[in-house]
Amino acid sequence: MKLLKSIYLGPRFFYLLAAIAVLFLLSFWGSALYSITWVLVLCLGFALLIEFSMLYQGKGLEGDRRLSEKFSNSDANDVVIQLHNGYAFPIVVVIVDELPVQFQKRDFYRSLSIGSKQKNDLVYQVRPVDRGEYRFGKLNCYVSTPLKLIRRRYSFNNEQLVKVYPSFIQMRQFDFLAIDNRLTQFGLKKIRRIGHTMEFEQIKEYVRGDDVRTVNWKATAKNGRLMVNQYQDEKMQPIYSIIDTSRVMKMPFKELKLVDYAINSALAFSNVALKKGDKVGLIDFSNTVGSFLKAQAKKTYLNTILETLYNIDTRFLDSDFGLLRSLIKRKVTQRSLLLLYTNFEHISALHRQLPYLQAIAKKHVLVVIFFENTELRSLSETPATQLSEVVDQTIARQFEHDKKVMVRELQQRGIQTVLTAPEDLTVNTINKYLEIKARGIL
Repeated sequence: MKLLKSIYLGPRFFYLLAAIAVLFLLSFWGSALYSITWVLVLCLGFALLIEFSMLYQGKGLEGDRRLSEKFSNSDANDVVIQLHNGYAFPIVVVIVDELPVQFQKRDFYRSLSIGSKQKNDLVYQVRPVDRGEYRFGKLNCYVSTPLKLIRRRYSFNNEQLVKVYPSFIQMRQFDFLAIDNRLTQFGLKKIRRIGHTMEFEQIKEYVRGDDVRTVNWKATAKNGRLMVNQYQDEKMQPIYSIIDTSRVMKMPFKELKLVDYAINSALAFSNVALKKGDKVGLIDFSNTVGSFLKAQAKKTYLNTILETLYNIDTRFLDSDFGLLRSLIKRKVTQRSLLLLYTNFEHISALHRQLPYLQAIAKKHVLVVIFFENTELRSLSETPATQLSEVVDQTIARQFEHDKKVMVRELQQRGIQTVLTAPEDLTVNTINKYLEIKARGIL
């Protein structure tokens, strides 16, 4: 029974069978075709026996699906299929991989040829858009000889589990740039400070553009040329990423929810801040407080942040900013940089939370990060030809205007803001961090 379940007829067999049926039909008018057609039937049966015996001899096909320990959310992740042809003849392999249900893809089909006793690898990519556990089913391989009349099915690697974490690929991209001091390659600002911070770094020779107030006269007299003190950004400053996980962060853009954009950004930003010598922490909240990680400067702390971000999910209730303010007052006692990832679609929603945001900003440097509605922006830029389209554009532009008003109201109250498209969130967040560090606001 198991043997029969592994046998599949190929498309070529049905083509030949259809041709034989046509010949039998034509033999009704030409009796000579009748005998010839039966000879073809016998040849087809003989070919089937030959191919069957070839497919069920020797070691056959060996296959393996290689998955990384974890996948990166919203990024292309490689899946490697390794195949070894144990037959003494070349084969054609059709691969049907059972992908996790989250991908909603039921038409996966790949085909490749493998020479006698040869190995071949097939690499394809998947792009998850949700964090969590992904289960791969069977790796089905259908093998046929050059005749391609029948196929033998092999199944490998049933029920492989892989976890999808926040985008560590994006984190590594910014990590390398931070180490090499090449953050400007991703559009990140390099801001020159007019004054200086409190930490002395070194004495160097004066070049045009240096602040003349930093001239070191003793070193100048000793070296016979103008020397200045150079300062570096103050380190070990506490920085918290605060992620709103209420219903407003469920909105999807390009298949990814806003909360996942925020999580990916918080991970990449935390890594850069650690490389720059600051302490990083994490808070998530909605109507209740989720996780609270106190700011630390240990490099290994990034793994704790990654695991915490993996388990964050949105809720269907509104966020309680009063609860957030109480938590910060109790647990964040040192003046800190607070990056609040949230979203306001209506100006009335901002007005309800303004008293709490102002209270937080009195003691800390608060940066409110919220999102542009890029779909509304594209709608407002599309030429309108009908009255209904004019109405839609008017409403879209009103929403865009409200976002700009929100930014202005927050800035008037001394609250730093970042209004960004979801895909530019990480770059703009790090930009703001570098700006605050350069200006010495913290």
